[in-house]
Amino acid sequence: MNQRATTEEEMMELGRKCGAKASSGAVWCLIGDLGTGKTHWTKGFVQGVGCSATVTSPTFGLVHEYRGGRTTVFHFDFYRIESAQELLSLGWDDYLERDGIVVVEWAEKYPHLLPAGAIKVTIDTQGDASRLVEWNEPFGT
Repeated sequence: MNQRATTEEEMMELGRKCGAKASSGAVWCLIGDLGTGKTHWTKGFVQGVGCSATVTSPTFGLVHEYRGGRTTVFHFDFYRIESAQELLSLGWDDYLERDGIVVVEWAEKYPHLLPAGAIKVTIDTQGDASRLVEWNEPFGT
């Protein structure tokens, strides 16, 4: 599936649509350059799960947990994680086994640690400042 977004609100709406259909146990992997809208997509996704929490990029905290919707959303940012070992020491495997949905920004940094069936969401900047968002392809296929 692919769609275009030209504003932050349109990017959030795409995330809301995905969040509304997402189920516990899913892992959503966001891939895109800085400023492409990964965090705005996640804001919408968290809303789509039914949570009204304020979503911010977990760049410095590395993971945020959003509760209050139909399931918890665990929002990771691999950007500043320096090694697979650092990610594992954060309890990555434990998060994958918890009841909730995992959303990962910069997922392409550690593809070997992503579970089979993880959903890849690629966000590309287009020449006209719009974004092309493609998803529904399991990571690694």
